[in-house]
Amino acid sequence: MGKTENEKRLAAEASVEFIKEGMVVGLGTGSTAEFMIRRLGEKVTEGLVLTGVPSSERTASLARELGIPLTSLDSVDKLDIYIDGADEIDADFNMIKGGGGALLREKILAYNSKFNVIIVDSSKKVKSLGKFRLPVEVIPLAHKKIIDELKGLGLDPILRKVDEAEYRTDENNYIVDLDMSTHKNAQELNATLLAIPGVVETGLFINYVNVLIVGNAGVVDVMKVDRG
Repeated sequence: MGKTENEKRLAAEASVEFIKEGMVVGLGTGSTAEFMIRRLGEKVTEGLVLTGVPSSERTASLARELGIPLTSLDSVDKLDIYIDGADEIDADFNMIKGGGGALLREKILAYNSKFNVIIVDSSKKVKSLGKFRLPVEVIPLAHKKIIDELKGLGLDPILRKVDEAEYRTDENNYIVDLDMSTHKNAQELNATLLAIPGVVETGLFINYVNVLIVGNAGVVDVMKVDRG
């Protein structure tokens, strides 16, 4: 296992210690979250009782395979905890998420959770957001108009494709990936994007983190965040 994969695994496995008996647990999506889900599957096999709420069909499939009981978000009041990775996280704990295409469901679960734990390898910590392209989920009907508007904002939009076909999210929408490197105010940019009709959600996650766990060269750094 390479350095980055080992850091992901260390952070993911440390996050499982926050899960207690009987909790409703939001399950993230992506390579780091997968390490967490696999460890959680082991804990369930060992007798830990919990219920999971998946943030994607991919995560749901893996959780079922590992014997983790699942329910829907509408079937619970609030998630006790949500654990997920990030594509970038800055010094103010703002994040870019959605590289795996699940940003809409991920943000819904994070919003409806009492406590959010973010797990990353050390490469995901950045001084300012923007090296990783910002995913934005859009309605297919409006995507060409939205792309034209995003070009006008200097965001260099690229419609995400897989094998030359438009990428479809679990909600059957498209994703447009943006260059936000020249837009330093994440909150302002988020508001601008959400004001465009047909933009469903952005991959900017602002003020969501309660605990950040970073795998860092064989150890884990655990940071508690005061969200005021």
